[in-house]
Formats: sequence, C-alpha cells, structure tokens
Amino acid sequence: MTLKVAIAGLGTVGAGVAKVLLARGEALRARAGRPIAFAAFAAADISKAKGLDLGGVKRESDPQALARGDADVVVELMGGEEGAARELVEAALKAGKHVVTANKALLAHHGAKLAPLAEERNVALKFEAAVGGGIPVVKALRESLIANPISAVRGILNGTSNFILTQMEATGRPFAEVLGEAQRLGYAEADPTLDVGGGDTAHKLTLLASLAFGTVPDLASVAVTGIEKVSAADIAFAREFGYRVKLLGIARATKDGIEQRVNPAMVKAGTPLADVEGSFNAVVADCGEADSYFFEGRGAGQGPTASAVVADIVDIARGNIGAVFGIPATKLRKAPPAALAARASALYLRFQVRDVPGVMAEISRRLADEGVSIGSMLQRGRSPGEAVAIVMITHEAAEAAVARALKAIAASDKVFETPCMIPMEAA
Repeated sequence: MTLKVAIAGLGTVGAGVAKVLLARGEALRARAGRPIAFAAFAAADISKAKGLDLGGVKRESDPQALARGDADVVVELMGGEEGAARELVEAALKAGKHVVTANKALLAHHGAKLAPLAEERNVALKFEAAVGGGIPVVKALRESLIANPISAVRGILNGTSNFILTQMEATGRPFAEVLGEAQRLGYAEADPTLDVGGGDTAHKLTLLASLAFGTVPDLASVAVTGIEKVSAADIAFAREFGYRVKLLGIARATKDGIEQRVNPAMVKAGTPLADVEGSFNAVVADCGEADSYFFEGRGAGQGPTASAVVADIVDIARGNIGAVFGIPATKLRKAPPAALAARASALYLRFQVRDVPGVMAEISRRLADEGVSIGSMLQRGRSPGEAVAIVMITHEAAEAAVARALKAIAASDKVFETPCMIPMEAA
C-alpha cells in the first residue's frame, strides 16, 4: 500500500525532500518495499521549489490541514519551538499520523511530552535531520550502539561556529570580522545569537544525551557558553600548545548524574574532533568496551538534511517505528544533573596584565591559594608598564576553584581585563 507523505514548509530542506520524493520514486520503492507518494504540502513560499513539478500534489493554505488530510506521514520543516510547528506536530500525532521533523528546538523543549503522545498512538516521531544534518548519528545511538553503555557523547554540532573558529585560526582575524564574512557567505543568520551563543548546539546536545543515556530530554540543565569572547590570540596560543579551539557540546554520565555543557574547548591537534574543518559537524560516542565511534559530515544544507529526512520516511514505510528516544517514553529516567562546579580538568588561562615586577607572583599566589598548579606557561616579550599576555595551562583542577582564583586576580590593579578560561578536552 502506498505511503502518502505531506510536507509543511518548502524552504531549502523541504524543497530538497520534495525533489527526492518526486525524482527517485522507484528507487525509494525498492528500498522501502512499497510506493512512497508526495501527496500534499503547505507553504507560504515555494520559490525554493522552483523547477519541481508540483502539479499533482495538493497544496493547503493552512499547515493544520495536513494533519486532517489523508497523508500517512507529516513532515514538519517549518521550524520554531512554538506556534505553527508545535501545533502541527501535536495535531498530526493525535490524528494517528507519523511525524518526521528536523526541528531540534521543538524536540529539545517539548520532546518529553511529544514522545509519549507518539507512542500512545503507536506512530513514529523521527528526527534524524535534527542533529548533524545528514550524519546518521541519531539512528546509531537509538539502534546501532546499544550493546554497551555509552559513557559520553561529544561533538561539534554547529557549522556556523566551527566555520568562524576555523577562519579565525587560518587568518588571525578577530571574531566580529569573521562573523561578518560568515553572514555574507550565508553560513550565519542576520541574528547569529543561536549559533555563536551555543543555543543551537544545546538543542542538539539535549537530544543526543537523551538517546545516549535513556533520560528525559533536559535542556534546562545544559550549561551554555558561546564563542563570542574567544579571541584570535587565544586561538594562536592554543596552536603553540598543540591544540585547536572548538565549540563542543558534551554530555557525560558521571557518578553524580548527567553532565551537559556547551563551551569552547581546547582539543588536541591531530585528533578527529580537532581536525573537523569549516562548516562540518562531528560526533564522538564513547561506548566502553566497544571503544569510541566517530561520525562526521555536513551538518546542514539541502542535500544532507533532505537525505536524513527521506531516510526517516523510508524507515516508516518499512514499519520501523520504535520508541522516539530509543526506549519507551514511560521508562525514560529523570537523571539528576551533575554539579558543574565539581568538574575538574586541565584549563587554559590567559591574563592581560601590566608588565611590572610582582604580577607573576601575584597570579601564582592566587592560583596556589586555591590548590591550582601550573603545567606550562608562555609570556611573549617585555613591555615595561604596558599590557602583555601571560598564558598558562594548569594541571587538572576543579573549575570552581580556578574561577575563584580568577575572580581575585581580576580585582588586581595589574590586570587589564577579565581573565580567559577555556577547558582542555580529551581527544
């Protein structure tokens, strides 16, 4: 029996999905074991679908009509955590229709309520395209990597931020200048806050953590720091120490709970995550006795994202529904968030100080008072009385203790600006 598909939103991704459904019908039928038909769509703007023959596809003016129609699958590609997108997904699930979405914000905020709704109606709610574009990491965490407990998932989950950091490293230009270039090239939105501020990565990390650990999606417990304050100097110093700066989303199971955080991190050069360039995304899943698995690919764009959406549609056509987050929603546990203040790691520290006698002694004393020892240090040149940079990498230390020391150091009249602290992350 033919699987009828309706699409809400014919923007870049929606047009890509429509193109595949219209052009590759026979190939998809062979893969799915049944015909898949593009039956209906709702879109205010179809300019991105230029060149597609939509003559035989029903057009609705109201997206909600797709939930009331005869489609078996509703593909939500409008975006947004509230409003029309949420209303459509809820209505479609209540009507007993399968849903495929690329909407990470919607699921990060409301996945805990949408998952049981889908499972009560025995329909699928699939979201491979919501994390990492065309990288098949959602399916891998939900189905392929279940033999061993996952201890951590870590990744570069935002192509805009990775593009900016890569260009800052390559050119030595400051953040604001490279951000402007990213906007001109279309890598960054006019308002880039969600990307460079870490919010987009937090949405994706929330979903990965739920899949990895069998927990209720918990966006509120993600500690988020963006890349706005990363300087070209920090990136250059990182290179001297043999590291690269990346915006990472990290979810880790600890004895105290689940640690979830988004922050710039120093990653050892030559390791898989450090080598991810430009707008690419990558995820590492640490799976105990099964070792680590690395996934890399384009995290956005019409082709990769549409590919992930169509893969979910084919999965549904095959009858592969399954639990939304890998285990039944009623069995997802509410794990306590790990106390980030207790986290310990080696840390990169940069101080912009007045080059006068005693400044180094004062910094060392404040760090020693908090039990923090220095592993290595760089200081460039001498400029008596002027501002110079002092850069250190500590031995493993409690981040809370280092933060207390930095607060005291920042109060000194020998320090020109708030000290910079960036965690060092294992490969």
